[in-house]
Amino acid sequence: MIYFDTAYLAKCYLNEHGSKEVRDLAAAGGKIACCEFGRIELAATFHRNLRQATISSAEFLLLWKQFDLDEGNRLWTWLTVNHELFADVTTRFRKLAPSVYLRSADALHLACAVEHGFREIHSNDAHLLAAAKAFRIKGVNVVPPVK
Repeated sequence: MIYFDTAYLAKCYLNEHGSKEVRDLAAAGGKIACCEFGRIELAATFHRNLRQATISSAEFLLLWKQFDLDEGNRLWTWLTVNHELFADVTTRFRKLAPSVYLRSADALHLACAVEHGFREIHSNDAHLLAAAKAFRIKGVNVVPPVK
């Protein structure tokens, strides 16, 4: 099982730079885990693409239909978020070096992956990948640089 942050989950549904590489990784990696909060972020991503007219209303509905099928097939393993995880994230921010740029959702993903025993987290989010070291987890990105 491998951990995807929401940026990678979105690439499994949307046709954007790096989608092929992420889908290939997902197919080779078997089950994919993500923090439960990733569901909300994915929903927001789908909606943002609809709002920005990157996808049509029909495509939006198809995304949700595919997501529901994937859920039914247990493609995604949603890792629980609890009080202890939030407390851990808060503590980590207190100890984080001032030079580390880390957003709250990224910290939640990193802490969740660590709590559940993952040694790697897969993302193309540069800030999350850079902050992974502070959580003693390896950040992995299979998305090629934009040319």
